[in-house]
Amino acid sequence: MRRLIDMHCDTVSELQRRGEKETIFENHLCMNMEGMKHAKTMVQFFACFVDGREYEERRSDRGVINRQIGSTSWNQAYGAVLDMIERIHKEENDRLHLAGSYEEIQENSRQDVISAVATVEEGGVLNGDAQRLKELYEKGIRLMTLTWNYENCLGYPNSRDASVMGRGLKKFGLETVDEMNRLGMLVDVSHLSDGGFWDCIRRSSAPVVASHSNARALCDCPRNLTDEMLKALGKKGGVAGLNFYPAFLQKGETDVTVQDIARHAAHMIRAAGEDVPAIGTDFDGFEVTGASGYLSGPGEMEQVWEAMKKEGITERQIDKIAYENALRVLKDVLNPQSNPPQQADGASDFQRSRLRGI
Repeated sequence: MRRLIDMHCDTVSELQRRGEKETIFENHLCMNMEGMKHAKTMVQFFACFVDGREYEERRSDRGVINRQIGSTSWNQAYGAVLDMIERIHKEENDRLHLAGSYEEIQENSRQDVISAVATVEEGGVLNGDAQRLKELYEKGIRLMTLTWNYENCLGYPNSRDASVMGRGLKKFGLETVDEMNRLGMLVDVSHLSDGGFWDCIRRSSAPVVASHSNARALCDCPRNLTDEMLKALGKKGGVAGLNFYPAFLQKGETDVTVQDIARHAAHMIRAAGEDVPAIGTDFDGFEVTGASGYLSGPGEMEQVWEAMKKEGITERQIDKIAYENALRVLKDVLNPQSNPPQQADGASDFQRSRLRGI
């Protein structure tokens, strides 16, 4: 039976942003229980996404608006993330359980329960405070996308500006990668600058993922990955989740079809091997406008599998893309028994140093 692991959707943050009273299970968005059941979803990653600039105080000086993201704004954004995590916890039921380990995912699967993996999309919410990473982990977060589209305390975002794109992780960013490895959290390089990507590859002792990124060779967008980056992910034991956002599939995004998703999957296999591509739909993170016959949710995933067959991808390879590759990474990273023990007072060296201001 072909199952599905989707490494990224924005359903929770979209419901929260709109103030919707609908639930993860029953809503008018792309991701809901009916669609997940139809897709035979095994694991759904739910992103707690924040745009730091939505929390900034805008001050006008001679008509110029100050849009710098300050500490207060990041703190407010962190509060919003905590609210979203609480929402996921409150909506757990006998059909969906929050999972924090590979063993819990397997047990949920045996009970025919979908596993929810909670993530943070925008590491800027740490605001330089190491203790927040531990708090997020304790509340169930198992993946963090280090940046979104702005510079933050960890590093720099993807950009068409070469001077930004080449910048790597900051000191706190490098230390955060170390601590995520220790805790058992997935390091997500989607949205990160190329320089930051390579820093993660060099620094991380665990597999690294790009939860929702495509192939730059087919769509020249800085959010996508070069063939060299895809190969590096593969050598690291990581994966790249195929993103269904039309602008990341082809430049003429209004004409995008499921065949474009399959083309990116086939290219990833050719460039980096069949263990690299996974699924990271980005459902509820974009609106499809003008695209004829395009997917409206996970309930239509069978169209993607059929498109992959037409692209020459084998049934075994489709199973890897659909869930096996992502499941392998979850097993490799989320196993708490493989993490180094904490210090006697429960604080890691990373937490001690940051709290002392070193």
